[in-house]
Parts: sequence; C-alpha cells; structure tokens
Amino acid sequence: MGRKVNPIGFRLKINRDWDARWYAEGERFVELLKEDRHIRKYIKKELGRAGVSRIEIERYPNQVVVYVHTARPGIIIGRKGEAVKKVKQDLQKLTGKTVKVEVTEIQKPDLDATLVAENIGGQLERRIGHSRAMKRAISQAMRLGAQGIRIEVSGRLAGADMARRELITEGRVPRNTLRANIDYGFAEALTTYGRIGIKVWIYKGDILRQEEKPQRSGEVTTDAYVNP
Repeated sequence: MGRKVNPIGFRLKINRDWDARWYAEGERFVELLKEDRHIRKYIKKELGRAGVSRIEIERYPNQVVVYVHTARPGIIIGRKGEAVKKVKQDLQKLTGKTVKVEVTEIQKPDLDATLVAENIGGQLERRIGHSRAMKRAISQAMRLGAQGIRIEVSGRLAGADMARRELITEGRVPRNTLRANIDYGFAEALTTYGRIGIKVWIYKGDILRQEEKPQRSGEVTTDAYVNP
C-alpha cells in the first residue's frame, strides 16, 4: 500500500499558507466549509475558461474576501469591470454576506502545476496523444526556468482495454524535502474511453530562512527566499 502525501499539505506553514484562512467551531465550521466549497465550485464552473489556478478565501465578521489567481484576468474583470461585478453579486446571493473579489494575474502559466494539468487534460479530451502533450508541457516549463517537473497520467490511455499509468520526469523533483518549493496540481480528462487523471509536480527551487544572528538594537530579522 502506498503512502502518498499531498505536497501542498506537507509544506503548510513552512513555505505555503492555507487557501482558506478563517476559524470556527462546531456546526459553524461545517456551515462555513460547505460555503467555501460552493464558492470554489461556482468560480470553477463560471470562470473555467479564464484559467483559474488557485482560490483563496479570507473571512471577516461581515465580509468574505475571495482571491482568484488566474492566467487571463481580463475574462474575469470584463469590460469596465462588468463581469467581476456579476461574480460579486452572485457570490453575495450565495453566501448572504458582503463579498469582495480580488483578481491576481499568473505571470507564467506554464509554471503553474494546476494550469499545466488542466492544459494536458484539455488536449487529451481533444484526442491528442498523451505522450506528445506531456513532453510539450515539460519542455515549456523547463524553458521558463523550472528546475524539475514530473507529470503522471493514469487511466485507459490511447483507448487501451486495460488502464495503466505513465510518468515522465525531467530535472530534480525532491518531494521529501520540506524547503523545496514544489507546486502540485491535479486535473481529470473526460474522454470517450473513461476518466484519465493527470498529476503534475513542478520544482521551482528552495525557500531558505536566513540564519539566526544575534540581534542588535533596532534590527529586525526577516525571512529571505533563495533559489540555488
């Protein structure tokens, strides 16, 4: 039996923060968790073509702040902000609270694991060969500065009678190193032969803390991000 750990959950509070930042207890926790799921499902469904990678939710006493990380922010914002206003109104009806939507652009979509996995899934649904799609994604990520990438697909590949798993790796992907900045993404392709799962790991370097030194009066220590 394999012991598999989600690379994002493995590194929480080390070099990654939670996507949902709020606190509740008892029945209130269950209600807010369901509300979070409805918000994410709505955004993924309505704004799927905008290349949404990550959705962060922060809660205040009477306000919900939703941070949407996307490769195409123009689709979400719309002309003169009309599209984002509609999203905000729909989320307010869904939650019954004041909602604020913040849109953040992803500068390099080919280095975002979730977008890479969804891109490969879209190609598989268009009946493009899985090996070709995987190799193209790896070459683009390495060309843009990734230090390592691993792509794994599983299912009835190429319409085979029996499901199998294939993976391609290039560079280093140290999945057990906590300081490693590894982005992980998962997507599914709905093909005529069944569902195919795609997993992507992208290694972008290490995140190190400065060595603790004795503080002088007036000095403040800060964390530094270092890429080897």
